[in-house]
This record gives sequence, structure tokens and C-alpha cells, in this order.
Amino acid sequence: MGNLYSVRNTLASLGIATDTIGFADRLMRYDKLILPGVGAFGDAMKELRQRGFVGPVKEYIAAGRPFLGICLGMQLLFEKSQESAGVEGLGVIAGTVRKFSGRLKIPHMGWNKIVRTSVRSRIFRSLKKDFYAYFCHSFFVAPTDKKVVIGETRYGIKFASMVEEGNVYGMQFHPEKSQDVGWTLLRNFIEIC
Repeated sequence: MGNLYSVRNTLASLGIATDTIGFADRLMRYDKLILPGVGAFGDAMKELRQRGFVGPVKEYIAAGRPFLGICLGMQLLFEKSQESAGVEGLGVIAGTVRKFSGRLKIPHMGWNKIVRTSVRSRIFRSLKKDFYAYFCHSFFVAPTDKKVVIGETRYGIKFASMVEEGNVYGMQFHPEKSQDVGWTLLRNFIEIC
């Protein structure tokens, strides 16, 4: 659903070998997984179900292996979304996905600041306390436990733009489009997380 190849191309430019897989039968062969995404929550969950990914992804995460969700991929980690009523997400992180409301222009698109709320996360190695990244989204995650939030962004409201729970990481922005900062985050995920 969306930006698979832009993420893969960015990792390749960083000298990181990757595969793009379309079915879950090879999932456990990999030492890390990245789930990028652009599109609708319900459509993405339907695609994951049809390709047999839901159970294996949950097993992969439960086994303690590193997992990164990007944009829609981060939202899919949560239980449900206002975008697709009645559709269950992966439910790996407790909480919901909500739509920006009020007079805000959506999608929230362009560069915005991420304020770190965690100083301990290894994914931030070599980065300044606060940094800018590229966003394109109309929905945001609202975790039940605020302790999983490691980065926040303000767009009308303050929302979770990065999460970490154990071996699971999420970025609402697009690191592959966020130049040096995004590339550093991707490299940190691959090399040390």
C-alpha cells in the first residue's frame, strides 16, 4: 500500500540490503521488518489479511524481533481507526487512530518539527534533541499508554509522531523523504535497534 519502493530505494542508497515481500511465508527469515504504507487503514488491513500477513506479523513482533511501521504502517499497529469503522488493526499497541478535526487543512503535508519525549531511545542516536521531518497524513495515533510516545509534533494539536514499545517502532512521518534526519533514523533502526 504505497511507498514500498521509495523506502527500499532509500535503504539501498544507504548500502542496506533489503527484500520486498508480498506473502508471509518468508517472513521469519528476516532479522528486521519494515511496514511502510500510504492509503486507507481498512484497505491496508484487508490486503494484509488476504496475503496472510496478520498472524505472522504478530508472531514476528511477539518473538522480540525489530519492527518499524512508517506512516500508515505505524497506524496499522494500533487497535482501530476512525478512518475505517469496524476494521481491526494489528492491535500490537493499545490505542486508536483519529482524524484531525477543526479547521486544520488536511492532509497535514510538509516539514514539521518532532520534539523528542524520550532521551533513551536508541533510534535517536546522532540526532539533535528536536528535528524536522516530512509528513503527509490526515490521521494520527492516540496511544492508550503515553509512555510509548517518543516523539511529538504540533499541528493544531500535539500528536504522537513517533512511538516505541519494546522492539516495535513507529514513525508517522516519511523518513525516506526526510533527507539526512530520516536516513539517520532508518540506519539507526537497521544497525542498533
